[in-house]
Amino acid sequence: MKKIGFIPLRKGSKGILNKNKRKMVGRPLFTWVLGEAIFSDLDKVYVYTDDQDIIDFIHKEYHWTNKVKALLRSKESAGDTSSTEFAMLEFAETINHDFDVFCLLQATSPFTKRENINACLNKLDDNYDSALTVVNTHRFTWYEDGTPANYNINNRPRRQDFDGLLIENGAVYVTTKEALQESKNRISNNIALVKMPEESLHEIDSENDWIIVEQLLIQRQKLQKKPNKITHIILDVDGVFTDGTISYTKDGEHTKNFDMRDGMGLEILRQFGVKVMVMTSEQSELVAKRMQKLKIENVFLGVKDKYSLLQNIIQKKSISINNVAYLGDDVNDLTNICSVGWSLVPNNATDIVKQHADIVLSKNSGAGAIREACEFIINYNKRF
Repeated sequence: MKKIGFIPLRKGSKGILNKNKRKMVGRPLFTWVLGEAIFSDLDKVYVYTDDQDIIDFIHKEYHWTNKVKALLRSKESAGDTSSTEFAMLEFAETINHDFDVFCLLQATSPFTKRENINACLNKLDDNYDSALTVVNTHRFTWYEDGTPANYNINNRPRRQDFDGLLIENGAVYVTTKEALQESKNRISNNIALVKMPEESLHEIDSENDWIIVEQLLIQRQKLQKKPNKITHIILDVDGVFTDGTISYTKDGEHTKNFDMRDGMGLEILRQFGVKVMVMTSEQSELVAKRMQKLKIENVFLGVKDKYSLLQNIIQKKSISINNVAYLGDDVNDLTNICSVGWSLVPNNATDIVKQHADIVLSKNSGAGAIREACEFIINYNKRF
């Protein structure tokens, strides 16, 4: 049974400029749901968009998986008045209905987890034709004529005694191919419900919504942290190995400065059994040569979605994220900093990452920060 994911993205955004591509906790918004879809039970995940920049991003970024494919959608399906169902049906025709189960995922629902996707998929094994995610909210609702819709005002229930309402949160919709072809709708016939946490009800339609959702995501990632013995450290490069500056020659070539003491710190750290990896958004031959000199084998260059790659690394190496330390300095490191067992940042890192890191080092980047981090890890691991 072939199960596919479908993420429709439009280039235009009325409420928030470039919403789908804008960084949410340091990652483009759409990558939150895309990353979870990759690690779910879906067999293939399609991003359907009229934005060529997103298509190019996906082709370049997710080379480590064969599960993701980006397709260009028509102008008709990306119009302001076009329905999601129109895009779904157009896409289904494009791939000749090559699926058994169709899973619609909304990029504006960054709280979606792989467990939510899998729970909806599993409902189809229980003789349901489709499933969707909902939130159980304990709000009292009213009709416009001033009468209550879901409770008796003379016998106001306590929250713990109130069943509340199930509200569609717009995150995940799953349907069989037969049901989709018959109804031409995202859900139909025998429908199952899957509950998600109440915070997933937040919609991102304004700048205030964005701020609220971002803070909730940061808090969620932090609450999942359970620091353990550090077995792996992942380091950014610019602003960590270097001071974040680049020197250019008249011919356009550039140079970077590295601290030799940092290299020695990493060598000593490896002697204590800690694996060293490097993850940077830059595609640099200079960096590759320096890491080769330091004998660091796991070097990932040109990475924009660092959190998804981190998830792939821990899955392939069968390690826990709580055994990972991360050393970064800027907003594109933020999700990893909020998620790993231990996060460390140089003293001259950006304010946003210093605010959320576990350890703010006393040394600056390119001036002993890595060496200090190595010494912290060695001392910390002694307790194990």
